[in-house]
Amino acid sequence: MTTRREFIHTLGAGAALAALQPLAAQAQAVEQVKIYYGFPAGSAGDNVARRVGEKLAGTAYSRHAGIVENKPGAGGRIALETLKTAPADGSVLALAQVSALANYPHIYSKLNYSAQDFAPVSIGAIMHHGLAVGPLVPASVRSVKDYLAWAKAHPDLANYGSPGAGTTPHFLGALLGINSGVALKHVPYRGTVPAVTDTVAGQIASVVGPCGDFLANAKAGKMRILATSGPQRFPSLPDVPTFAEAGFPELTTEEWFGFYAPAKTPARVLAEANAAINAALKEKSVTDSLAIMGLIPHGTTAAEMERWQKAEYAHWGPIIKKIGFTADS
Repeated sequence: MTTRREFIHTLGAGAALAALQPLAAQAQAVEQVKIYYGFPAGSAGDNVARRVGEKLAGTAYSRHAGIVENKPGAGGRIALETLKTAPADGSVLALAQVSALANYPHIYSKLNYSAQDFAPVSIGAIMHHGLAVGPLVPASVRSVKDYLAWAKAHPDLANYGSPGAGTTPHFLGALLGINSGVALKHVPYRGTVPAVTDTVAGQIASVVGPCGDFLANAKAGKMRILATSGPQRFPSLPDVPTFAEAGFPELTTEEWFGFYAPAKTPARVLAEANAAINAALKEKSVTDSLAIMGLIPHGTTAAEMERWQKAEYAHWGPIIKKIGFTADS
């Protein structure tokens, strides 16, 4: 029979063990996480990496807040190429748009990475893309059909910028041209931000990219958003029709940013990273910050993220074949 003293002693030992468990978890945590992101600072995805990174401090995954290292260029491929050879100990992640793993294998014969080189951790946020025009396009152009009519009448000016060749915005613009029969010249950039800058300055006619990257300039009257790519109207732009409403349902798509680790990262570390990222995405300060950038927070399990990625790969294969775009790495 357990005496009162033995019971209290056992209870005390259990409480002590419970108190020590967070310390043990912290002892196993990485010192600081570096998050690679393949586009410039200030872009929509960069905001996801920074806001989530800030919340990793003091978790079972990381002692300190994560730091973001931007590696713009090659449509985001540089960041993933760097992650591929990074230590597989949880100290390095990358935030990448799903097109880097769903679209690029269909277009690059010498892609320097594959999906097998990475371990999915969690989706971070969903975004809708949009078509926006700047001052090079007359103010009378207020719809996609208006823009296409103007572009057909001004073939020397009919162009659109994108975050890079092979990205989802590149293909949305290409599909718009194919499905309308209007020749639209693609102008690839190292991220959406410089493409927006040139659109606002009148250097190019239009840009296709994440809606969040357009919001500030649209609010200031420096550019006009003509359509968005989601299945429903974008929450921050309730007066802007979707591409489907504008007569182009094939341009309906949602893209997402996901966190990846090197393939051989231990399962325990991946689970801790997933828990920390999902917790961060539920914090109001994070959700509010992402909403300003036109992003919808969306944490997942690693398995769900992998399923979504495979579905995107299957979806874009025939579309890319229709467009006929290929490129060297």
